Amino acid sequence: MDKPQSNFDFKMMALLFKFRDLFLPRKNVSKEVGIQSGFHVLDYGCGPGSYIVPVRELVGKSGKIYALDINPLAIQKVQSLVSKKQLTNVETIHSECKTGLPDSSVDVVLLYDTFHALRDPNEVLEELHRVLKPDGILSFSDHHMKENEIISKVTIRGLFKLSKKDKTTYSFLKVK
Repeated sequence: MDKPQSNFDFKMMALLFKFRDLFLPRKNVSKEVGIQSGFHVLDYGCGPGSYIVPVRELVGKSGKIYALDINPLAIQKVQSLVSKKQLTNVETIHSECKTGLPDSSVDVVLLYDTFHALRDPNEVLEELHRVLKPDGILSFSDHHMKENEIISKVTIRGLFKLSKKDKTTYSFLKVK
């Protein structure tokens, strides 16, 4: 991402997401991906953590969630949610790109409404490819981009191939 949002912009975004989630619950979006119990999920550009609780329900206690964001307020918000809900299997990562996760350690990456704002999208896609397991899924959505733009920008370097298009997300598989 280019740079973190201002505090005001982040707080406004978090408020808008609360309204959005009333009409399109994140649990419904999360179910499109096929997340299962025991999965390790990276929420890349997690923002205020809208997906943390719904994904936690899907991965169960044996799964793991990594919430990454460049904005310190996002990390604080997720850490507060984790503490409040006593979620022991959620870890925050404050970073612009690198996750610090081991190679092939993540089953699913959520890359939602972030791609358009990335400083170096190719560097991020390389990092996501690195951390995804061989059969890993990159779940993608960005309402700032058109379908043909999404598909071409994610697949152009040969790291991912389109697997399916759902109601609100695109699923890309890691190319070996």
